[in-house]
Amino acid sequence: MRRVEGGVVRPGWEAEVEAQGLVYNRTTTPGGEVRSYWREGPFYDLTSAEVARLEGWVSQLFEMCVAAGDHVVEHDLFERMGIPLIARSGIRASWEAEPPSVYGRFDLRYDGEGPPKLLEFNADTPTGLVEAAVAQWNWHLFTGQGRDQWNALHEKLVAAWQRNLTRWERRTGLRPRVHLAWSSADPSGEDRMTVAYLMDTVVQAGYEAVELVVEDIALDAGDGRFYDPAGRHLDVVFKLYPWEWLVDDEFGAAVLADAARPGGTTWVEPVYKMLWSTKALLPVLWRLFGGDPVLSQLLLPAYFADEVPASWRDFVRKPLWGREGANVQIVRDGQVVTALPGRYGTEGFVVQEFAPLPDFPGVDGPHHPVLGAWVVDGEPAGLGIRESDGLITDNLSFFVPHTVDAR
Repeated sequence: MRRVEGGVVRPGWEAEVEAQGLVYNRTTTPGGEVRSYWREGPFYDLTSAEVARLEGWVSQLFEMCVAAGDHVVEHDLFERMGIPLIARSGIRASWEAEPPSVYGRFDLRYDGEGPPKLLEFNADTPTGLVEAAVAQWNWHLFTGQGRDQWNALHEKLVAAWQRNLTRWERRTGLRPRVHLAWSSADPSGEDRMTVAYLMDTVVQAGYEAVELVVEDIALDAGDGRFYDPAGRHLDVVFKLYPWEWLVDDEFGAAVLADAARPGGTTWVEPVYKMLWSTKALLPVLWRLFGGDPVLSQLLLPAYFADEVPASWRDFVRKPLWGREGANVQIVRDGQVVTALPGRYGTEGFVVQEFAPLPDFPGVDGPHHPVLGAWVVDGEPAGLGIRESDGLITDNLSFFVPHTVDAR
């Protein structure tokens, strides 16, 4: 793996990526500077052998997460993981029933030497899909950089909807209408464009797709079921709205009760994804696989904050439900050296061994990449790379396209 500078710069590239859905490309920094989230010109290049190995490692990580979910459910570790009481019966039921699940994203530390290290699993509402599936593929086709790209996202998403919705149809005897919901609380347009792209994959899978704003979902007090503003029952809903927020909402109990009834709304992603989208997954994985000489290579040692070894002086402290680096702290020699602000942390923390992100320095300074390895229907599907100037990847990071075998 290497970072290549001086690549092809397309004329009018900013308008091009925005037309492809990156309406959130322009990022305003705290200092008021407006800069591009997409980086045009530089790119990361991997060998086909590297990609093959990464696919195998990502498959293994997914299997490990399934084992971790089994372990939590079997040993009733919900309290330890900070899972709200209201969600636990729904998690158990959905874990056993295996309702429709479409996608997730592993965030990995990888420098091209040896196995990657899992940083976290964005299993419930991962974004970054438009740039990974669409924008960088079009960049690859236009510029001719590289022989290929690790990018089967679109095809696998269409196939995932086909498999999951066909299974749902056979089980219920009904042909589902799929609503895809985003929250108006996101002013950037990222959530809406993610939903718009996923709507296209649903349609290509052969099913009706309807855009919906989360705040417009209506609960009928009479039958306890959910409807859209046109009065249509919600059969299947993809929601770009995290479960930890949903179960805490005013209608959270009704959502879980309705989902448990025959004919109730099916939510994608399912509520069992709370087992994986919390950072509490990290110490569970380490407890299960930290002693395995092979599988432990994919992990960083991790503990719940109240179990951190007394000898630890260098680690990263992460809130259980944090997003985009908020409230993450880097501790070196027992002292906090880097910390990002945010609104998370009351739910608890985990600590993870400090393994600095690799640096691929360029003419404009350091570049610290995180590999976003996508899984669709439980299988490796593609790669998106974000890089940051510092060691915490936050909402000021950059997206950089990649190639395979551009040697």
